[in-house]
Amino acid sequence: MDGIIVVNKPTGMTSHDVVNKLRRKLNTKKIGHTGTLDPDASGVLVVLVGKACKALQFLQDTDKVYRSSIQLGYTTSTDDVFGEIKEQKQINLDFDFDSVLQSFEGKQRQKVPMTSSKKVNGKKLLEYQRQGIENIDVFNNVKIYSIHSINKDELSFEVHCSSGCYVRSICRDFGLKTNNLSCMKSLQRTQVGRFTIDMAQDLETINSENVIVYPLSMILSHIPRIDYQPIQDVYNGKHIRIDTKYDRVCIYDSNPVAIYDRDHNNVFKCVRGLF
Repeated sequence: MDGIIVVNKPTGMTSHDVVNKLRRKLNTKKIGHTGTLDPDASGVLVVLVGKACKALQFLQDTDKVYRSSIQLGYTTSTDDVFGEIKEQKQINLDFDFDSVLQSFEGKQRQKVPMTSSKKVNGKKLLEYQRQGIENIDVFNNVKIYSIHSINKDELSFEVHCSSGCYVRSICRDFGLKTNNLSCMKSLQRTQVGRFTIDMAQDLETINSENVIVYPLSMILSHIPRIDYQPIQDVYNGKHIRIDTKYDRVCIYDSNPVAIYDRDHNNVFKCVRGLF
């Protein structure tokens, strides 16, 4: 089995738990996810199986869409309602929800939550937090393409953002913008790149007979396709000569076989076999 499986991850499971369960269900060893989804969040988890695992480094389509809601009145150790309450404050409702949300749009340096796998000096922030170290400020350069309200009464919203963006940080920073304390109440990921929640299968219903496997070519479509002969040279990892304007190409047989980069002139070298 080779390709991409889109899973609708339930709450209460880590992304690693999902992969382990699929490994047993599908009786395969070569399997892994393309990006962690928090245990208390649900939604789209993109999983690579078999030969597709070799293409992870070329995954480019990583923008994400989330649906979330904000809890006012307090902050927590994890920046969501599942953490320990750190500070409480009377709620201020004197703000326009849509206007505040729109202020997040565009490029920004976003402070990463301490409860995260972001590494500093080889150690995850959450590991520092477990040691009682809370004063490490780490920022990601992110972009929020769009953000809008879904239900103003419930302070729920949808956000389309770049990879590396934390919705927990948006919910936390919403409080800073409105003279409140706040954290994230709920989170569902509805899209990763071109893979949407409508394409996802519920984890509990997946088995080896009904699993939907999308082709590897879906995550390599941004790399120009070349049909090359003799294809055996590609399987053997040899340098090949191609007359093309592109510096990186994907060589196909009937399926993707290898990624090649320009070495010099029209000579290309293999950087990753996919077979």
